[in-house]
Amino acid sequence: MEMSALTRSVVKRNHAIIAPDGYINSNVPGWTGCTTNVIINEQMGARLCQTLITLTEAGHLEGETEASQIFFYVVQGGCTATVGGETRMLTVGEYVYISVGQTYEFSQPSAGTQLLTFHKVYEPLAGHATPGICWGERDLSKAPVYMNDEALRIQELLPNAPGFDMAVNIFTYGIGGNLPMVETHIMEHGLLYLEGQAIYMLDQCWYPVKKGDSIWMAPYCQQWATAMGQEPSVYIYYKNVNRFPTVQ
Repeated sequence: MEMSALTRSVVKRNHAIIAPDGYINSNVPGWTGCTTNVIINEQMGARLCQTLITLTEAGHLEGETEASQIFFYVVQGGCTATVGGETRMLTVGEYVYISVGQTYEFSQPSAGTQLLTFHKVYEPLAGHATPGICWGERDLSKAPVYMNDEALRIQELLPNAPGFDMAVNIFTYGIGGNLPMVETHIMEHGLLYLEGQAIYMLDQCWYPVKKGDSIWMAPYCQQWATAMGQEPSVYIYYKNVNRFPTVQ
């Protein structure tokens, strides 16, 4: 019998590891026939929101983006997405970015469909138009080698353009792959492990992580990771970009 007082989840001042064993469901207006787990949120000191939504066959999400843009990624299963008047079927590895001022609806899911979301309050940039809707899919062939290391590949899922103030990427570590330095930077991260397992170092603390785990990293939280085991380690992650750092 597993002790209920044990967990790999950790929540600290500048980082968190959130494992699925501690999920508590939330209710979101307009999202029905599903369980919604708020993984990362402003309440913990973050400046983004990350959720994981698991839908039944009767699952239905609808709403309208206001101050925040939302990125939806299909982790498993599939559903129909209607955004800004366009309808598409989304399956595993496909996504849609919804800019501010857009209506959206997700319907007709297969049972057990999981959607990952990243939310960020949009910061307009003078001289640049607000981004439109972006559809796409995970594709390793579009993931160039990172820092000349064949074991590391990053696919950028959103255009690298000044109008965007958030980026979402998929980072693939081949067997034995690791970051070439301890990163220390102003960008904040929220991420979900899609495949494999790894060791992550955050603020000089060491954590084993695996598929299904999420991580929050505040600005300037030191970070390093290495793949572990006999399969690639893959995660999808958010970061804030293209805006002058200001004191809020």
